[in-house]
Amino acid sequence: MARDLMGSKCRRCRRAGEKLFLKGDKCDSVKCAIVRRPYASGMHGKNISRGLSEYGKQLAMKQRIKRMYGVLEKQFRMHYKEVVGKPGVTGDLLMARLEMRLDNVVRRMGFASSPMQARQLVTHGSFLVNGKKVTIPSYLVKVGDVISIKESRKEKTYFKNQMQMLAGRKNFPRWIQFDASKMQGKVVAEVTREDIGVHVDPQMVVEAYSR
Repeated sequence: MARDLMGSKCRRCRRAGEKLFLKGDKCDSVKCAIVRRPYASGMHGKNISRGLSEYGKQLAMKQRIKRMYGVLEKQFRMHYKEVVGKPGVTGDLLMARLEMRLDNVVRRMGFASSPMQARQLVTHGSFLVNGKKVTIPSYLVKVGDVISIKESRKEKTYFKNQMQMLAGRKNFPRWIQFDASKMQGKVVAEVTREDIGVHVDPQMVVEAYSR
């Protein structure tokens, strides 16, 4: 895997200055590194952002969003090109498009706890979209699509445990309707900027690509 998706996940969050939720349940626990040390790693970590130029800050924001969704530069740029020129705020359209990737939707539904795990589960053929197997993590889900676990995967220990955990869960994203009895989710609305909990500024990405 490319270098910018490797390395310590905790170090990436500390450099970003905010939880990017790359390590699943650990991010919600007291063991989360950024709770204890909310600054970049290294001797000069506390001062690392002070020396960045405006363009440097834009690049850092782009890197931060890429890591949030586990995508590399080529694919990230492709997503950006797809929204440029469309009605609306380009940065918000970019974030909404990233949110609607199948691997991200799987994670939002609770079937995976990190972008990497979600991507692996999708590529291994664990999920169906409207009853058909989809193995492409970047597949864009649409409003009305139903995402479910492949029947043969439901007997696996991992998915049995996930089913038990999700049976009592209530805090699903506004745009996802989850049916615990069927263990499937339906996309019921378009994603808006307000639906994305992490504080990022996607317009900085637009500015970086516009240079």
